[in-house]
Amino acid sequence: VGHGGMAPPPARSLRLLEAPARIQGRVVRGFGRGSSQLGFPTANMEIRWDAARGAATAIDAEAQRVLGFAERTACGIYVAWGRVCDGPDQGVYKVAMSVGWNPHFEGDEAVKDKTIEAWLLHDFSDDFYDAHLRLVVLGHIRDEAKFDSLDELIKEIGADGDFCTAALDDPSLFAYRDDAFFTTGAHPAADESDS
Repeated sequence: VGHGGMAPPPARSLRLLEAPARIQGRVVRGFGRGSSQLGFPTANMEIRWDAARGAATAIDAEAQRVLGFAERTACGIYVAWGRVCDGPDQGVYKVAMSVGWNPHFEGDEAVKDKTIEAWLLHDFSDDFYDAHLRLVVLGHIRDEAKFDSLDELIKEIGADGDFCTAALDDPSLFAYRDDAFFTTGAHPAADESDS
């Protein structure tokens, strides 16, 4: 805890993943806090935690890929590109993405399983629940953190979006906007070891 009892703002720096992570899955309803409470509409990617607990008999390769990503990826905020494949707006957009437990919310609002929440940095005219979302995750920008107030959380999420927007303008990262995964859904041969 820093000066005046307030925690210092989180330090942000881009740490690229060893290789981009390409994941895709269905957008499911979360707690409904993203738009209504925080002002940042997020797309919650379906993660088949039931399969991890042995409660599902089988899941497809893409669901397994999302589950594996969630299991092995450190909690934090990530920079990515994303596309809603079957919505009215199918552009590829910059993404600030949270992987983790949403530590600000506790009690009845507590997250029971780790989540993947993508904030596509674009104004969509409609929601896209049950749509198919593809993400190319490129790097980590900060660790997950618990904030002292809802206002502080909102401020830091906004700063995450600003950081990701600027980071994705770098030519080496901007090039991933045209990644073939967004149109074909096919994973490069180097990705196949991740499944």
